Amino acid sequence: MSGVHESVAVVVVTYNRSAMLTGMLDGLAAQTRPADAIFVIDNASTDDTRAVLDARTDLPMTVTTTGANLGGAGGFHLGMLQAYDAGHDRILLMDDDVVPAPDFLEVMVAHRGPCQMAVREDLQGRLVEKSAVRFDLDNPLAIKPKTASVDSTYATRAEMPAEVEVENVAFEGFMVRRDVIAAIGLPDPSFFIFYDDVDFAVRARKAGFPIVCVRDAVLVRQLDFNQQHALDTWKGFYMYRNLFVVHFRYGGNVLVRLKPWLIVLMVVLLSPLRGGRGEAANVIKAIRSAGEMRHLDPASSPSALPPPR
Repeated sequence: MSGVHESVAVVVVTYNRSAMLTGMLDGLAAQTRPADAIFVIDNASTDDTRAVLDARTDLPMTVTTTGANLGGAGGFHLGMLQAYDAGHDRILLMDDDVVPAPDFLEVMVAHRGPCQMAVREDLQGRLVEKSAVRFDLDNPLAIKPKTASVDSTYATRAEMPAEVEVENVAFEGFMVRRDVIAAIGLPDPSFFIFYDDVDFAVRARKAGFPIVCVRDAVLVRQLDFNQQHALDTWKGFYMYRNLFVVHFRYGGNVLVRLKPWLIVLMVVLLSPLRGGRGEAANVIKAIRSAGEMRHLDPASSPSALPPPR
């Protein structure tokens, strides 16, 4: 496909982060290889996000303001659907808190594989790429399936090889070809937040599409990387539930598929030592809800994709 121009659409999901959104859009406007289209999903923001978007006349943007907050999962589902329906060859998913280096899109498009993941650095230039080099859904003793990440394997971006094969991704600099979407469908909106990107990556790899992290495709993350959420909060519910769903759907053996029940038992038994009943209540509610999500949301299946125009 050398020399063939492929259209690239960027999907941005945003919610109440107008200041960071401005920096991210400035980064897209400065690309050496501009995006052919940008689909912004505004998840019913209540700040001045809409005014920020309306003021941009320098980018090929289509803005959708949702009637309710769909979560990151629902936003990426909708944005990818719009970009796919518009016929674009490659689709890049971006969050609102990262700023791409000027050659970011140029580097990503130069890679010919089916799926690429960017490399994230923080404001100090430290490597903070959390994509999993190993995501173990075969070992029932691996309580946390992510047993190695890019930033736990390499101390700096300079130490990375040009490409690192990864087993999961974040929807914060992930590019996918159209044929991958045609084969596996869209992100599952029922996750709301957390693990929708993991689910999509597992589906892609199971369908035979490798994913590589591209060392020279750099995103700068504007926020500190904090993946530790209070497990007795609403975010804790989604962290538990969606982790359980991934095990139910893709566990490589019966013991792995039973592991969520072991986690529930451990959390409930240890709850007096871990801060009380909130986490225990969350994990019980999570296992019940996860049982209803054992199968992909039909809206995300390949059969639900719009036909070619």
